[in-house]
Amino acid sequence: MKVLIMSDSHGLTKEIEEIKNRHKDEVSLMLHCGDSELSHESLELASLTVVKGNCDFGADFPNDVICDINGSTLYLTHGHLYQVKSTLLNLKYRALEVGARFVCYGHSHIANAEMIDGMIFINPGSIRLPVLRRQKTYAILEVENSIANVTFFEVNGTIVEDLSQQFSL
Repeated sequence: MKVLIMSDSHGLTKEIEEIKNRHKDEVSLMLHCGDSELSHESLELASLTVVKGNCDFGADFPNDVICDINGSTLYLTHGHLYQVKSTLLNLKYRALEVGARFVCYGHSHIANAEMIDGMIFINPGSIRLPVLRRQKTYAILEVENSIANVTFFEVNGTIVEDLSQQFSL
């Protein structure tokens, strides 16, 4: 199963559409980790599972979503409610509460994938305002058997090799 993950688009529309169209035939699920700054009725967000970020004022999105992917739990949130800019500990505790194997979040605009206590934490970065690198990024999580691949892409579809990782489950 493949899952498209993007975050922190901060008002972009054309880029969201391009990313969706590029991968629509290969992914089973498309996620937006918040701060789209678009309305709930926005056509660009159609077909995406979206959570509310700290810049999504008045948006009618949930703070978090729990999904099933291949029998494992994926937890989706923006991250601002868990202080992810300073620590992942609070988010880890929430992920443990819901039994998550995969945790997708944004807020910091820092692209990263790491395993913490058997859970894979994925921040796709930002497709508008990246932090700590120049590439504007999103990610695809592919889960097959006991392997999880997280591949990062620039907005134009170029793979970012130095961020992409493989994890054993």
